[in-house]
Amino acid sequence: MRDDTVSAAPVPLKWVGPISISGNVMSGLHEVPLATYETPLWPSVGRGAKISTLCERGIVATLIDERMARSVLFEADDAGTALAAVQALDARRDELQQVISRASRFAKLLDLHHQIVGNLLFLRFELSTGDASGHNMVTLAADKLMDHILSTIPGLRYGSISGNYCSDKKATAVNGILGRGKNVVTELLIPREVVTRRLHTSPEAIAELNVRKNLIGTITAGGLRSANAHYANMLLAFYLATGQDAANIVEGSQGITHAEVRGGDLYFSCTLPNLIVGTVGNGKDLAFVEQNIARLGCADDREPGENARRLAVLCAATVLCGELSLMAAQTNPGELMAAHVNIERKNAR
Repeated sequence: MRDDTVSAAPVPLKWVGPISISGNVMSGLHEVPLATYETPLWPSVGRGAKISTLCERGIVATLIDERMARSVLFEADDAGTALAAVQALDARRDELQQVISRASRFAKLLDLHHQIVGNLLFLRFELSTGDASGHNMVTLAADKLMDHILSTIPGLRYGSISGNYCSDKKATAVNGILGRGKNVVTELLIPREVVTRRLHTSPEAIAELNVRKNLIGTITAGGLRSANAHYANMLLAFYLATGQDAANIVEGSQGITHAEVRGGDLYFSCTLPNLIVGTVGNGKDLAFVEQNIARLGCADDREPGENARRLAVLCAATVLCGELSLMAAQTNPGELMAAHVNIERKNAR
């Protein structure tokens, strides 16, 4: 028998920080693990982390919302039948929750959205999922719900367990609007003196570049619910270090960077509506992942969901650190490339 086992070296990992964090989930100084082949990412995020410790409240991270979605597809006799089914389901939400509870004790129905296209009915179930990112949990619940709906609502037939209205691992407007995973906003108010001395630029230069690059540039490129420089870099490094499904950076990197000058200082924020992270589930039983999550303080005995919220906030704060550092570097001609050349050549020796 052929052995197809692949042996590979782990992705290089370093801890960066500390990052100063406050907000409605957690506060304090925290280091974070980043696994990446892009070696300049560590010092870049580290520079942003240092800036956070020089600001009065550090990075203020506000968890806005949390939910995981799975959309299913039914074929109906016609559009009228599909609409009647939606109206019936809206009146039976308690009944739907009972079905969900038989699939998971942690899953709770938060909302139900629909789209009707011809005789096709797309239903998007949105659930809370405790400390799990929730992909499998909501799919199992959706599977049970489909069986229940088909047996109790006339005029519907099975289409698919996933109708792409979720939308899982795809960049779509619906996720940017409704959210999928944790929705976290991070904010940092940086004194002008810190911007000039530590970032070698000015609040005005960063705010102007954000408009021209992240907003106008992304619109010109046809970006979808995104206006940022490189969220995906930090997300992938954090996801790999903490056992997350790395493909979720597709929707996770949808987000908006906002910068403005306030009384001469720099207000800088990152909004991430699709942070899909969990502290239990697939990938979390690897030894190095368990150690990293424990070191992050996200494996403690807390109410269901609290550890995952902390992990999401740490991830969002990491994104801001890297985004701020890169934006500052790009206001100065040659700085970005010089950093890459110096760091990568040094590491190659």
